[in-house]
Amino acid sequence: MAKHDLQRCAWSGSDPLYQTYHDEEWGVPVHDSRALWEMLMLEGFQAGLSWITILRKRDAFRKAFAGFDPAVVAKFKERDIARLLKNEGIVRSRAKIEATINGARIFLAMQDAGEDFSSFVWNLAGGKPIRNKGPVPAQTPLSEEISKTLKKRGFKFVGPVIVYAWMQATGIVNDHSADCFRRNKV
Repeated sequence: MAKHDLQRCAWSGSDPLYQTYHDEEWGVPVHDSRALWEMLMLEGFQAGLSWITILRKRDAFRKAFAGFDPAVVAKFKERDIARLLKNEGIVRSRAKIEATINGARIFLAMQDAGEDFSSFVWNLAGGKPIRNKGPVPAQTPLSEEISKTLKKRGFKFVGPVIVYAWMQATGIVNDHSADCFRRNKV
């Protein structure tokens, strides 16, 4: 079957970038701590915008934030914030930029305390992907719980809707539609 003939989740539409993201990334369980943190930060930047906007800017975000290396991002200072606010390739929101820098510092503090971000997140989710059945919610009691836990740690832009979108993207939840070719593959 040709790639364009595949049955996908309706949200993936006809944009080739969106379809590739859907087909290769969305819903695939991520256990790499840095990658989970990167996606959480990108989901925070998405707040109030469409995901395709962030997806189109993802390479620029990666370049601007040193490959989302928490050890580098945590050292960003005011001059870095000023540089990022001038970068037309990313979402230029001071609050979201500062939240990402702070998120890197929290990530490293957890690491220094012997806490692995991936283990922390997956333990909150029960240790294995959740296969959703029925209508796709905007948030769940679990995304509310994870949101509260992340906020207690000091993370910003981690409300329950953002957290649920992050859970979907990183495969903590499998929300591929019942007729999607990816549902049983992830």
